[in-house]
Formats: sequence, C-alpha cells, structure tokens
Amino acid sequence: MKKYTFVVDLDRCIGCHGCQVACKQENGVALGAARTEVKDVGPTGVYPNVQMYFLPAMCQHCENPTCAEVCPTGACYVDPEDGVVRIDRSVCIGCQTCAAACPYKVNTFNQELRVMDKCNICAQLREVGEEPACVKNCCGRALHVGDINDPDSEVSKLIREAGEENVHTLRDFGNKPGVRYILRHAQWMDVLPQDCKETKRGRM
Repeated sequence: MKKYTFVVDLDRCIGCHGCQVACKQENGVALGAARTEVKDVGPTGVYPNVQMYFLPAMCQHCENPTCAEVCPTGACYVDPEDGVVRIDRSVCIGCQTCAAACPYKVNTFNQELRVMDKCNICAQLREVGEEPACVKNCCGRALHVGDINDPDSEVSKLIREAGEENVHTLRDFGNKPGVRYILRHAQWMDVLPQDCKETKRGRM
C-alpha cells in the first residue's frame, strides 16, 4: 500500500515561512488559519553552546489517525489510494471533534465554510503530476514528499542516507505519525508543535 508523507530536512529549514505562505495561497486558507505552521524549537543550552531549529508542523498523516477514528460522519478518513489523511467537506459538519482528538493540533476550522480544514499534501496538484505548493516553494529544499513505503522513492533514499539515528517523528500516541524529520546538527527535542513558539514573523 502506498503511504505518501513528508520528509523534512530540518538542517536545511531557515524558518522563512515560504511553505506556509505558498500553502495558504494554493489552498485558499483563511486569514488567521494555517495548514502548516513553522515553529521555533529552542533555543536551549547556555551561551556559547546554544542550539535551536525550526519545525514545520503540518498534518502528520498518521497510520492510525485519531481524527478519523472520532469523526462522527466519516468526513475525516485515510485515502486508500495513497494513505493521506483527508477531509471530505461535503459530509463534514464542522463539529471540530477531529481537532480536539489530534495530538498535534493541526486541524483547523474554516470559519467561512463552517467545515474543518487540514493538509492533504495538495491532492489537486499531485493529481496533475505537480509537487505540493510547500515543496515547490521551499527555498532551502528542506521539504520532500513521496511514498515512504517505496524503497526507491526519493523520501526513502533520504531517510536511508540520513541514518536511523538522525530520523525522528513527533511523539507517538499510538497513532503512528507519518512525517519524518531529519536532524543531524542539533539535538532532537521531544516537543509538541502547540508547545512551541511560532517564528517571529507570526501568523498570516
């Protein structure tokens, strides 16, 4: 079975918010909301031995997504074709149960449409053979997307090249988050996105 997800090279992320802006423009995300947010992790340590990194936080496209488990209408579901967690707006009632259940707080409420919204890895672009907007517009080439179950895919090769000790996921609550983060030059911090500060450019 295919499992599309992100691999994020945090050593290359400069916290520019390019992914967040591109996502908002491509997907018509409302002002004050976001499908992707760039977080500050750190700084930690004592000068001069201080470190920090930027963490793009989006839907983790979990193998066992709690958002899909609790959705009362089946609007939130895992696409059997690619393993991406999606929301069918035509049956979403905007109850926000999925947002409450998500341990990473990445589902948002569309105030205008009164339905839930989240990253679907730009399904509309992938259908025509294009990369997601965030990947295309990442100036540091930190963002990659592909089938993590395909050993010959770019994302699988990146993970192998980085080495197991440098590949991380957000904390697993039994949901098995799919996004992989590569971090070689700083210490990985076991933090949740909602506990981190948003980078100083702030919410758009």
